[in-house]
Amino acid sequence: MSNNRAVITGSAGLIGSESVRFFVDKGFDVIGIDNDMRAYFFGKEASTDWMRQRLEKRFGRHYQHHKIDIRDYDAVAGLLKKYKPGIVIHTAAQPSHDWAAREPITDFTVNANGTLNMLEATRQFAPDAVFIFTSTNKVYGDTPNRLPLVELEKRYEIEENHPYYNGIDETMSIDDSLHSLFGASKVAADVLVQEYGRYFGMKTVCFRGGCLTGPAHSGTRLHGFLSYLVRCAITGVTYHIYGYKGKQVRDNIHSYDLVNTFYHFFKNPRCGEVYNMGGSRYSNCSILEAIDIIQEISGRPVKFVYEEKNRIGDHIWYISNVDKFKKHYPDWHYTYNIKKMIEEIYNVQKELPLRELMEKDA
Repeated sequence: MSNNRAVITGSAGLIGSESVRFFVDKGFDVIGIDNDMRAYFFGKEASTDWMRQRLEKRFGRHYQHHKIDIRDYDAVAGLLKKYKPGIVIHTAAQPSHDWAAREPITDFTVNANGTLNMLEATRQFAPDAVFIFTSTNKVYGDTPNRLPLVELEKRYEIEENHPYYNGIDETMSIDDSLHSLFGASKVAADVLVQEYGRYFGMKTVCFRGGCLTGPAHSGTRLHGFLSYLVRCAITGVTYHIYGYKGKQVRDNIHSYDLVNTFYHFFKNPRCGEVYNMGGSRYSNCSILEAIDIIQEISGRPVKFVYEEKNRIGDHIWYISNVDKFKKHYPDWHYTYNIKKMIEEIYNVQKELPLRELMEKDA
């Protein structure tokens, strides 16, 4: 049945590969789309080809991989026409602020045009499919930086009586802010996904993620800070902190917990929905706090240098309010807090040969 068929873009990436594992385990046959552009964005150390090989070996006929560029509408449409899936999970993207400024056209065509291609192909050939899009909290631009923050010893924080103390919800404006070019391309994609839901009545959803992480993350200096920070601890490579004294706060959600939200939405979908999704107050840390946790777990110091200039559009404090999703899907719960996910990432990475980890930083 088509309802037991899933198309997943970015299928060898962090969220894509977690989605493959999750949905195959639920009885789905998965058609993966991934052309390893992460290696183009960040170099061979960030390649996801190792994960592609692992998925094909583990799942056999239940996972079919297609090296398709989502900017190629004819290729995407041909795939959707052939398989007519019951769910489309769109995770493929250019994910970095800094990289987007190097090649704005590449960033926009991957993030915005690629999303439009996926939406239109789904509308034409699988209109009843649930369409799940991994958006980002960067759609809010730097508006969160206008919040009245208090500087503590190792983090910035917001006062407990502030409306956003439990996290930023979906009512925050996306206007009148500095987004970075990456944020702008994701805004375009986010609004397209909403519009296809509301205008065409498709079952679409945007999950505006905070920091997404897990042991399958091919972290690199420009993207995937927890995974990359753990690797620096193991290899002795120096980590670079960019601005805000290292006290910038991120809520981190494990890839499994995020994909589980996809499944809950799939079982009871809505049209043109938007959810902020991250670790919330349940799972968050500053960079300095993450370093402390990693040093405690690894028993070795983390070398780092501080650069005063922050990344353009970077958030000083961001914690997601996930109350809206939990209200709609009360059976969903977290399974990983910040320490548990760092321990898992560390235990996986420490088993890799040191040579392999060092090569990732070459």
